[in-house]
Amino acid sequence: MKKKIVIIGSGFSSLSAASYLAKKGFDVHVFEKNDTLGGRARQLKKDGFTFDMGPSWYWMPDVFESFYNDFGKSTKDFYTLNRLDPGYQVVFGENEIIPIGDSLEKIYTIFEKEEAGSSQKLKKFITSAKDNYEIAIKDLVYRPGLSPLELITPTTIKKVNYFLSNIKRDVYKDFKSPKLRQILQFPVLFLGAKPSNTPSFYNFMNFADFGLGTWHPENGMYSIVEAMVSLAKSLSVTFHTNSAIDKINVDNTGTATGIQVNGKQVQADVVLSGADYHHSETLLEPEHRAYSEAYWDKKIFAPSSLLFYIGLDKKVKNLAHHTLFFDVDFDEHARVIYDQPEWPENPLFYANFPSVSDPKMAPEGKDACFLLIPIAPGIEDTPEIREKYLNIVMDRLEKLTQQSLKKEMLFCESFCVNDFIEEYNSYKGNAYGLANTLLQTAFLRPKLKSKKVKNLYFTGQLTVPGPGVPPALISGKLVSELISEANL
Repeated sequence: MKKKIVIIGSGFSSLSAASYLAKKGFDVHVFEKNDTLGGRARQLKKDGFTFDMGPSWYWMPDVFESFYNDFGKSTKDFYTLNRLDPGYQVVFGENEIIPIGDSLEKIYTIFEKEEAGSSQKLKKFITSAKDNYEIAIKDLVYRPGLSPLELITPTTIKKVNYFLSNIKRDVYKDFKSPKLRQILQFPVLFLGAKPSNTPSFYNFMNFADFGLGTWHPENGMYSIVEAMVSLAKSLSVTFHTNSAIDKINVDNTGTATGIQVNGKQVQADVVLSGADYHHSETLLEPEHRAYSEAYWDKKIFAPSSLLFYIGLDKKVKNLAHHTLFFDVDFDEHARVIYDQPEWPENPLFYANFPSVSDPKMAPEGKDACFLLIPIAPGIEDTPEIREKYLNIVMDRLEKLTQQSLKKEMLFCESFCVNDFIEEYNSYKGNAYGLANTLLQTAFLRPKLKSKKVKNLYFTGQLTVPGPGVPPALISGKLVSELISEANL
């Protein structure tokens, strides 16, 4: 008899683990509380418009390719990828737009135009970032976070100074233009921490940005979910939707024996949760939980988000597929997320118009508009607040891009802290997991393997390697290896 593994949740880390475990010969069953698969990477379809409700940036294409290669497949077996040009653009004011092109040469040129001498400094910065990227991908991120010794290799020993400085300090030392400083600090927001709290080593995200580029899978990021589900099914993984987990069962020897789903018992040899880590532990009796409420409360969480999905009855002008609005104080917005959690008075925001480069995502002559405001997790969320911030960002969007948009809105759906909690059992409604600060890196993150319950494992953005879609794929691989080693 094959050993049976139940996986809680169907986000990227769960889908990754499901395929790796099925390939190793386990009988794998995935249980998803919602009616569609993909976890936070769901899709909203309305009146001919298509929106990715969660992740919308396709970075680090090499990690995706590596995942499919592990199964004798390639990205192109599942979906068509297009590199965006510009990868994104940054709006600093009316007629103040800096595009980030699809090659390093284009980016060096645009930097030099903004600040004389900056292209040479950027070349040096990117050389360092590329070196760190190769170390991160080859030496560090594929390690399971079991011991601090994982961080000590011949290459990382030479890089110790990169863990003692921070991104903000490095950027401010070499670049004087406030605009270039903001662009170079932007990628670490994907890691969920202030640049001043993010070790310099994480400048590898700048290479992921400028060097590897921003891509778009045709029909949106949900194409990745469909690809991973298709792969898992070809390996005989069984999926169960509308299956909310009531409890993780543990016997009197302290061993996980299965789960309770919608009031029914499901037996298993191994339980793996890809759901929110904090929530997953609430499915256990208190004596079986490895981390206390005080532990979670002290952790630095990545932001939550206020999201809007808008159907526009026109084609937009002067806007790229990905557009960042940095026309307000970057540091002030970071402060109200991390230092003194409250709603920002003047928010930075991100606008995504997928139909600009993928016309199938909106009806002819119209555009799909997805807006995101990063906010502190756990803050108040009411319909009135959402309405207030919709007006704030739409007014700025119109003013900065010099076009009428509000009166062209056919509909607007919103998603915020309360929805992250309700839909994804997300701790404090966070959107991106635990921040990658120095004291929350690698072995200092919650463990893949339960410290208290045998045959219970975890995967996803609250454990190693951290937040983001590529790390989620890696997290699924890491936990599958730990399970295999213990159960084969």
